[in-house]
Amino acid sequence: MDRTEVGWLVAAVVVVAVVTAVLAVRMLLKLVRARRVLKETGMPLSTKAMFWGSIIYLVCPVDLLPDPIYLDDVGVLMLALRSVHAAAARARRGREV
Repeated sequence: MDRTEVGWLVAAVVVVAVVTAVLAVRMLLKLVRARRVLKETGMPLSTKAMFWGSIIYLVCPVDLLPDPIYLDDVGVLMLALRSVHAAAARARRGREV
């Protein structure tokens, strides 16, 4: 490999790391905004634990995949966000009845 190929490889890795970091931060912001839902509705303890567990997993230095690859972090945040919104929808339906 010559220097040009190495340069392109490094640039590609940096771009992938930046994109996944941006996705992880966006998901974290959405999850923190969803925290209001946890306070307003009677969420089950498992949903609250998943919310806080995903936040802890994001900042924890021990990951399933090395830190330049944020796919595991994004996946955990997406799962927690989905669970919070599903619990909120169930709570809203319960209040409407």
